[in-house]
Amino acid sequence: MSETEPGQPQIGVDEWVATADVRSERHRGVLGHLRRRFDRVPDLARFGIFIALVALIPVVTSDQYILRVSVDTLIFALLVLGLNVVVGWAGLLDLGYVAFFGIGAYSYALLSSDHFGIHWEAQFTVPLIVAGTALVGLLLGLTSWRLLGDYLAIVTLGFGEIARLLFLSDALAPWLGGVQGITGIPDIIDSGTYTLPLIGEVSGPAATFYPLLALCAAGAYFAYRLKYARVGRAWNAMREDEDVAQATGVNTTNFKLLAFALGASIGSLGGAVFATHLESVFPGSFVLQVSITTLAVVVLGGMGSIPGVVVGALVLIGLPEMLREFAEFKLLVYGAVLVVVMILRPEGLLPDVGRRRELHEAEEAEEVARTAAPSQAS
Repeated sequence: MSETEPGQPQIGVDEWVATADVRSERHRGVLGHLRRRFDRVPDLARFGIFIALVALIPVVTSDQYILRVSVDTLIFALLVLGLNVVVGWAGLLDLGYVAFFGIGAYSYALLSSDHFGIHWEAQFTVPLIVAGTALVGLLLGLTSWRLLGDYLAIVTLGFGEIARLLFLSDALAPWLGGVQGITGIPDIIDSGTYTLPLIGEVSGPAATFYPLLALCAAGAYFAYRLKYARVGRAWNAMREDEDVAQATGVNTTNFKLLAFALGASIGSLGGAVFATHLESVFPGSFVLQVSITTLAVVVLGGMGSIPGVVVGALVLIGLPEMLREFAEFKLLVYGAVLVVVMILRPEGLLPDVGRRRELHEAEEAEEVARTAAPSQAS
């Protein structure tokens, strides 16, 4: 054995050579080389390239249906960014996230439509909705901060169903509209005609597409800065092992509440944009399936990965919409895509580098041990 400093693990020359051989084998080939080069690109640069490519969609095609599907996908991407904070970073399994989505939509509808005749401007309404929904998320966190895993999932699932039944109830119909919902909602985003540099004149769905893309990019940048700040590191420690994080000085209660509040505020922002895009809200838009789909997007794209969750939204939201003409087989194709991706890429389509290493750590250790065994025997 080679000489090492006290407290450092001792490793022989044969074991060191075997480890190097395994790493070389893993990165051999074209795909391994490309993945290695891709991992070296900073997350912010990768996301910037992706945003630039998405911005070309209205330039490449003028099909109104594709543009409307793209707008719907961006709205859902904004929603997924909020759930990624709660599930991907803090490790809190939330199955009632659709409640915040609905609260944001109904709040904007009540404060800006003819339903009550308030007609507040968006610059006052949206910050108020975001702050109010953050308070609701904080209250949900206060009632469930001791719960983990399946127990937390059941509580949040119940919260989402309570919100849906309140939206649907006849008792609150004078305020929330009941089954009839609320219509006549003004648009937050100016959907008129304007000119953009290098793109030219845009109108129709494209006029909504670009402001919404800018909003998603701003949200993603905020999430990116948060991920590498002290708060993001604390959430990552909680997700890995809450007891160890608490033992090292992380106030897990405060950071859980912060995750719930921040996730709720982003979800409500997505709901407000959703309401203004459709110019109406109905209880049928806020069912459990929305929460399940949002969670599936986070897992499929890559938990904790900002570019990953956006790509996951394109796959799980945009793909089914493009398969409408195959209505009989849409769910079959949808399920097959989920199964294939989860088998071939269990870490997600664009996983966070650290997260991928965590998932494959056991496999790498087994491979190193299997390769090192013949060397030790000789």
